Amino acid sequence: MKRFAILFTITLALAGVAQAQTTEDSVKATINRLFEGMKNADTVILKSAFTDDPILHTVATNKKKKIYVRVEKYPDFVKITGQGKAGEADERVQFETIRIDGPLAMVWAPYEFYYKGKFHHCGVNSFQLVKLEDGWKINYLIDTRRKSCEPKQ
Repeated sequence: MKRFAILFTITLALAGVAQAQTTEDSVKATINRLFEGMKNADTVILKSAFTDDPILHTVATNKKKKIYVRVEKYPDFVKITGQGKAGEADERVQFETIRIDGPLAMVWAPYEFYYKGKFHHCGVNSFQLVKLEDGWKINYLIDTRRKSCEPKQ
């Protein structure tokens, strides 16, 4: 009986890990769809990764070295992506941290961005996703951008 209880507990734990992995994979797939849309200049794929009215921000530094948050308008982002050529915009992301609580996910993802095959900038993307009826969608994205890929403290 004791063996059965131990096996049952292990089985439940493994099932929980498998479910979490599947959910993480779904979250990653949504983010990868964003970058696939960017790389292919495909706005249909790009828009499928987002909620209807997402918020996009960039942490920027002005000429006086003052840090501020720049609002990126989602329709402008979609338009600019669609005006590019396939293969021009290539953002390479690493999934460092993923946290999920029911229909809410947070992803911390360092990246390098290449334009027309040449390194352009790097930084970190911070995503907030929600799980809707049609799957995970990006609702909020804020990023940093810098020319050197050494981590900033």
